[in-house]
Amino acid sequence: MTQQERVQFWHQQIDAWQMSGLSGQAFCKQHDLAYHRFVYWRKKQRRTQPDQSASAAGFVRVVRAQPTSLAGQLTLALPNGASITGIQADNVGLLGAILRQL
Repeated sequence: MTQQERVQFWHQQIDAWQMSGLSGQAFCKQHDLAYHRFVYWRKKQRRTQPDQSASAAGFVRVVRAQPTSLAGQLTLALPNGASITGIQADNVGLLGAILRQL
């Protein structure tokens, strides 16, 4: 097998592994490949195609939403002195369920 054929073979194996959903060891066992060679070629492919390996990781940036301010929230004061705070349009249904229990 020439060097070019070897490179092409391992690129095909790495691509097949990525689509398989298997671990590297399980894929190698299933396809009768030497795991240490698989790791070598996987690392080699990542070095030659850094953008592809970064996107294959499956990570995305997560941005935490800013906490909502207390402006726009209502407070319900009950005759017995208890109060319910933080009432907003999205939790009015919950407030109705609470009041039905009282």
